[in-house]
Amino acid sequence: MLERTAPGQARLSGQLNMDSCGPFAAPLAKLAGEAPLRLDLSGVTGADSAALALLLGARRAADAAGHALSLENWPSGLSALLDLYSLAELLSAPAAD
Repeated sequence: MLERTAPGQARLSGQLNMDSCGPFAAPLAKLAGEAPLRLDLSGVTGADSAALALLLGARRAADAAGHALSLENWPSGLSALLDLYSLAELLSAPAAD
């Protein structure tokens, strides 16, 4: 689930995998492109590489708009994927304002 929790803040929760990520791609990219965004990942209960693709899409949208994207509270399973694919630097570094 993707929910806006406050202006400039949102939260992803539940399973983020090939079956569930599709509906979140456009709304998350839109949020990331509108303004700086702090995205809380603490509610993610499981993830596969589709979750990383979802977050990379949000990073691209934020970068294209010149906004910061802060990804916070990485669950251990998602952090392990981040390390496995060597994407830590790309997804943890905020875009320049």
